[in-house]
Amino acid sequence: MDTRPTDTRPTDTRPTDTESVLRTFVEYFEERGHRRITGSTLVPPPGDPVLFTTSGMHPLTPYLEGRPHPLGSRLVNVQRCLRTTDLDEVGDLTHLTVFEMLGTWSLGDYELPRSLEWGHGLLTEGFGIDPGRLHATVFGGDGRSGPDTRSLETWQRLGVPVELTVDDNWWSGGPTGPCGPDSEIFLWTGDGPPRSTPTRDDRWVEVWNHVMMRYRALPDGSLEPLPRHNVDTGLGLERLATLLQGRTSVFDCDVFTPWRERLPGLWGPLDETSTRLVTDHLRSALVVLGDGVLPAATGRGYVLRRLVRRALTTLWRDDRDRHLGDLPAELIDHTRDHFRQDTDPERVRRVLLDEERRFRRLLDTGRKVLGRPRFRGPLTEEDLRYLHDTHGLPRDLVLGLRDAAG
Repeated sequence: MDTRPTDTRPTDTRPTDTESVLRTFVEYFEERGHRRITGSTLVPPPGDPVLFTTSGMHPLTPYLEGRPHPLGSRLVNVQRCLRTTDLDEVGDLTHLTVFEMLGTWSLGDYELPRSLEWGHGLLTEGFGIDPGRLHATVFGGDGRSGPDTRSLETWQRLGVPVELTVDDNWWSGGPTGPCGPDSEIFLWTGDGPPRSTPTRDDRWVEVWNHVMMRYRALPDGSLEPLPRHNVDTGLGLERLATLLQGRTSVFDCDVFTPWRERLPGLWGPLDETSTRLVTDHLRSALVVLGDGVLPAATGRGYVLRRLVRRALTTLWRDDRDRHLGDLPAELIDHTRDHFRQDTDPERVRRVLLDEERRFRRLLDTGRKVLGRPRFRGPLTEEDLRYLHDTHGLPRDLVLGLRDAAG
């Protein structure tokens, strides 16, 4: 059976390029009374325990918990996000480290059925997606909360097939804090007419999540009602643009065009997975640098350092003479402009070259140390602690050198 994705692009002139998709999304909700808020940087405000902004709702947590927002109760924005939880998945068709999230919020205003109606309208009328290629999932209830019957009835009225789930349709940002049932919208990307359901066939791709934040999760696992019901929706800009452009890989959407055009001739041939990883990690590093983070041994700086080193490790697998100094200014400028940052390209280049020199020295040291008789056998936890504490060799670097040595 041929399972190649079908061209899911609209059949008319509706927007498909990333900037037009973003603009269409924002204007659609502005016409429905939403005020656009400025997205924050990747760096959360002081006192926030997380290293980076991971979702569009993250900066809005105080307002979801009840604080009045200065711009009102209906909001829309685009927020750049960074997630390291899927770092090992980068290189496949869908995962990105830094991406942009389109989001809408109702702070005690309308509830989930209206949000679902608007979402369906934007996808089908605004972006021209065939309604017959949509499927929804809805929370089916558990011991703590009943089924989301209002969302189920909304989808049935709109003629969209629905699948009831439990774990897949309950959203929370962590063990405590705002949470509630959600309804997810999926698009069929398979060859031929849609079949099966989202939980049974991965050719159904999630494009938009609508969350009804009714509760606050407490440390003991119980739920207490929030003072007001909020709606939080989010969809990845790059993923949506990829689907609208009929592409199978997020790296093939228009936002990555300069990288696709320049990388192959820059450092010689790389396999497709390596090309995606290098593209993602270097682009992500540029965005992190643009938000004021510098490489360091801990915290945010270590995430940046790890991105650069993973990219270099991939580049040097076949050729140790590849240099980040060859990175074209065009790619630095394109990334800066796309993410609306005020970045000095020469400063960025100096930081990257300094990290490259540091990493080369560390690799040389690591190879010499691991060549000692003591480390020729299997490495113990004590060995790994010693290598880190005495020689500054992180665990992932040591294990990488071991793997490279065969």
